[in-house]
Amino acid sequence: MRGLHWYIARHYLGGGRRRGLLSLITWIALGGVTVGVTALVIVIAVMAGMQDDLRAKILESTPHVHVLEQGSSLRMSDWRAVIDTALSIDGVIGAAPFVLSQVSIVRGGSGGEYAQSATLYGVSIDPQMGSATEMEANILRGALDLSPPASGLSPVLLGSGLADRMLLSQGDTVVLIAFENLRQNVFGGLQPSLGRFEVTGTFTTGMYEYDTQNVYTSLEAAQKLLGIDRTGQVSGVGVRTVDPEIATRVADELGLRLGYPYVVESWITINRALFSALKLEKIAMTVILFLIVVVAAFNIVSTLVMVVSDRTREIGILKAMGMTRTGILRVFVLQGVWIGVVGTVGGTSLGLLACWLLDRYQLIRIPPDVYFVDHLPVSVQALDMITIVGGSIAVALLATIYPAIQASRLEPVEAIRHE
Repeated sequence: MRGLHWYIARHYLGGGRRRGLLSLITWIALGGVTVGVTALVIVIAVMAGMQDDLRAKILESTPHVHVLEQGSSLRMSDWRAVIDTALSIDGVIGAAPFVLSQVSIVRGGSGGEYAQSATLYGVSIDPQMGSATEMEANILRGALDLSPPASGLSPVLLGSGLADRMLLSQGDTVVLIAFENLRQNVFGGLQPSLGRFEVTGTFTTGMYEYDTQNVYTSLEAAQKLLGIDRTGQVSGVGVRTVDPEIATRVADELGLRLGYPYVVESWITINRALFSALKLEKIAMTVILFLIVVVAAFNIVSTLVMVVSDRTREIGILKAMGMTRTGILRVFVLQGVWIGVVGTVGGTSLGLLACWLLDRYQLIRIPPDVYFVDHLPVSVQALDMITIVGGSIAVALLATIYPAIQASRLEPVEAIRHE
């Protein structure tokens, strides 16, 4: 009996002879579902890719948990005890001190009149100390060179964007100017501290803001530049967890153990505004594009209504021959579900193909100074795809209810008399 229902549904979908318009409307409804699902798959994958890409690039240069000390200046004295406390917490795999300061960079040779602002990170290059970020891990592994150069100057790593802007390359000399360690000159004025550094390499994170702002040097060189080498102070401690998603839990526990005057924040808390905006944008785009599928569902309704109107006499004959209301209902539900399933499968396939092409060949380039990344990232997530497929088929199924009920309520005698 099920085969009979499907045979009749397929016959009605085809339209038969001299019913080309009905068949065309069926294909239009099918195309609407396909286009809507394709757009949904591509846009949701792009939004997810943007989140994943930003997350990966932020975590490459940012500790999962920051520990700072309250005070008039960004200084921490008892940082070794903080590291010991952090390492005693379950889920922590690394902790290391860092020095953070805003500096100006001046070329050491010609063109020294031009100064560029930058964010200076002083990181430990002691393998026994461990690493708090992937950037520090690369330095410890030797992928990035912060070893003392033969010139005797302090080493410095520059972001690729900053190096290109200042026409700097490996072996060049730069002067870093720090305004946190102001000294009084003989005339009573204040002068900043300066230090000569040699560029030992460049790095690229793919995030425009980091590549044009961040510079790295050894912890000792940064302490010396800021005048805190004698006291052994640092700016704070970075903590790395086994999973970035547990950073908030680790931060809360570490904050309770350390207490005042320490401030402990996770990377999730620090970047909450950015990722909340991306999440809201993803939800808004999903709702807007899902309306395409809803419009396609109205096409399914109109298609089935026309089928009911066109096949009224045939429906009456089927009921007169013994087909029940449930059987008629099933015939029309099968038609709508067929349109929904085929359109969803086709749209999902086209969307996944488009996502693969975008990801493989980076077809769409975007301005990195606006969107943080230089190309359109794509990330296909199983849960998103399941939601899109399930939602599309559910809408198609709901669209069949009204015309299917109308068809099942037709009385055989009146339907056969219909012209």
